[in-house]
This record gives sequence, C-alpha cells and structure tokens, in this order.
Amino acid sequence: MKSKRNLLEKLKSLPHFEKDVIFHLGKDLGLKNATIDTYISRFLKFREIIKLKKGLYVSSDFFGKNKNDISYSFYLANVIRKPSYVSSWAALQYYNLATEAIHSINSITPKVTREYQTKAGNFSYQSIKKELFTDFSLAKGKFDFFIASPSKALFDLLYFRTNQFRSISSENIKGLIEELRIDIDEMSKDEQEKFYSMIKKYSHE
Repeated sequence: MKSKRNLLEKLKSLPHFEKDVIFHLGKDLGLKNATIDTYISRFLKFREIIKLKKGLYVSSDFFGKNKNDISYSFYLANVIRKPSYVSSWAALQYYNLATEAIHSINSITPKVTREYQTKAGNFSYQSIKKELFTDFSLAKGKFDFFIASPSKALFDLLYFRTNQFRSISSENIKGLIEELRIDIDEMSKDEQEKFYSMIKKYSHE
C-alpha cells in the first residue's frame, strides 16, 4: 500500500491532473495499469481525489488548501472547459460591480452550452458566437485565469438575459442594469463607453 500513498502524495502537489498523468506517475513508481486503475477507483471512493469531469481531477488535499481562493476557482473554470473565460455574474462580483449571490461560476465559450456540478463547485458555460468570444484577458497571480473585461462581463450577462437583446431596446438597458442592482457607476468611464458601444452595435433596434 506504500505505492498507493506515494502516488497520492505526487498528485497532491498538482492544481489539477488528467488520467494520463496518474498513469504516468504510477508507472514511474513501477505500478501496472490495472493497479493504477484500482487506485483511482479507491481514491474516488474515499474522496481523496475529486472528479471535475471525465478524466479530469484534483486532489481533495490541494482543493481544501485553495478552495477559498477565488483565483483557483476561476482557474478551474478555465481548465474544465477550453477555451473559455469567466464572465457575467462571477466576473462582475470579482470587479465589485454586483452583490448577487453566486451559486455557479459563469463562463463563456464558443463550444456548446454545458454545466458541471462537482464537489469542487458548480461551473456553467454559455455558448456565444465566435465573433463575440472577445475582450477578455489573462489575470496573473497564484493561479492565472482568463476573465472578461468589466464591460464585456456586463454585456455577456445582458446578452443572454435578453435573448441576444431581442427582448429589450437599448434605451431600456439602463433600467435593466438598475433592476439587476449592478453598480455601473463604479465602472471606469472607458469601460462604460465600451459597454454602450457594444450595446449599440448588437442590440436589435
């Protein structure tokens, strides 16, 4: 059983890992594929590793040490579905522009819409056309992650809330922002201008 503990110790240092990484590390310890498969099943059964999606995991130890760091949650959101960037409510909260309770980390992707409910949190992904998969950047720190600019985070939220602006006119946008209790006045003037430029371009007038 020493080899099982050694394998788990190696996994504990990784912010996430795929199944082939477990096999690679297991083989370095002289383990056979069947043995590694058995160990993976036991790690999951005893909650020593957390499944994020098929073939993607994080150790419970690493997650427990970093679960209160929002940058780690956003990093995982990027990893679970690629390409994607954090946006909408999650990003607006990050920028202190909204106080809405977040039960899922919202991201945007050019792939199909999908949601993942995991022991590491809930991650939702909304599909957007490729021409609108823009205006996000890499936030660097302990964990790097892609996140929408403040203007794009608000645009993305309203884009899906209004069925791609089909159910609201541009003059009613300000009222909707107030209704959602988003503090747009805390957004920089440049970001506000970018937001209203995007609204003007994509709303159906």
